[in-house]
Amino acid sequence: MIDFSLTEAQLELQQRARRFAQEYMIPYAHYYDRTGEFPRPIIRKAWEMGLMNLSIPREHGGPGLGVLEQCIVVEEMAAGCAGMTTSIYVNSLGAEPILIAGNTEQKEKYLRPLTEDLKFISFACSEPGMGSDVAGIQTRVKKEGSHYVINGSKFWITNAPHADYFAVFATLDPSLRHKGLCAFIVEADWPGVKVGRPVEKMGHRASTTSSVMFRDVKVPIDNLLGQEGEGFRIAMQTFALTRPAIAAFATGLARAAMEYAREYVNKRKAFGQKLRDFQAIQFKLAEMYVKIEASRLLYMKASWEADRSGRSTVLASIAKAFATDAAMWVASEAVQIHGGYGYIDQYPIEKLFRDAKLYQIYEGTSEIQRLILGRHVLDAYEPAMKKPPRWYNEKPPDFD
Repeated sequence: MIDFSLTEAQLELQQRARRFAQEYMIPYAHYYDRTGEFPRPIIRKAWEMGLMNLSIPREHGGPGLGVLEQCIVVEEMAAGCAGMTTSIYVNSLGAEPILIAGNTEQKEKYLRPLTEDLKFISFACSEPGMGSDVAGIQTRVKKEGSHYVINGSKFWITNAPHADYFAVFATLDPSLRHKGLCAFIVEADWPGVKVGRPVEKMGHRASTTSSVMFRDVKVPIDNLLGQEGEGFRIAMQTFALTRPAIAAFATGLARAAMEYAREYVNKRKAFGQKLRDFQAIQFKLAEMYVKIEASRLLYMKASWEADRSGRSTVLASIAKAFATDAAMWVASEAVQIHGGYGYIDQYPIEKLFRDAKLYQIYEGTSEIQRLILGRHVLDAYEPAMKKPPRWYNEKPPDFD
């Protein structure tokens, strides 16, 4: 039987995350968005309330929760502030390569400290000249005796100035494309690791994003994740497990935009009546609700598959492509409903609109998701009709 209800434990987690968003995120979201300061006090509170590092197994000090539970938390937090949520959740992204390919010693050494104090691990994959093209990584690595040496630059790295560790992807030879990629755990205070100043962004301003440079950084052999040449597989498996959460991010933001719009139309009057009485407004809210409900169902299915089999690439791409486009549309329509008030920063809608755009870009653009899905339909999809469908011009028999 299909059951869409949450367990008591999941409901408690949802309520805890919702309470956190309402008490610690929403009241301060405007301040951090305006100043661009890193919201460390808010993030520490999330850590104290057990809302960070949810995927770390119990044997390494974490709660050992699944992708679905992480998505439930992310939706609630993203409704409070997308930027803060990005900086909170990125620990899960950074830790995932270790969970996928790390040995017992690596997991104990680098995951347990995240549960014992507020520490950060960043995912260092994107570069100045490449984003979604993971196989096009140019950061070089070569083996020298008992260690590896990494040279190159990464860009768009969330929490980089505050990171204690990085999950770094580098290539033995760029001409090898995906076959040459390797993954490493690099400590932020090692010689040769330099973090650039935070970049100013259109949205997600409460989340710090910087470049990271690696200049002759010596990495012990013990810090290689998996085997040489397995970096691409590790990265793709990571995205398959974290992309459902991006759909949950988008769902939470869209839900907040709809709720703000709902509140506004119940108060605002035009042409002698409340906005809520206009059919055009009701249709906009109805379409928002449809897209939000569909987005939630898609991320729940993708996360269910990720927890069940660990193979959710297609479902994760469906969820991310749909939910992120939906969030952009809902935020845009919410601005339209607010009119001029939606365009000024005294209302939260303009921030939601700016924040929504990033979901269509990071962890694989909307175009990349459609490329994945197009290839799936052409090469892997199994048609329900075993014979090619065609029109027949035959008189039917007398079935009686």
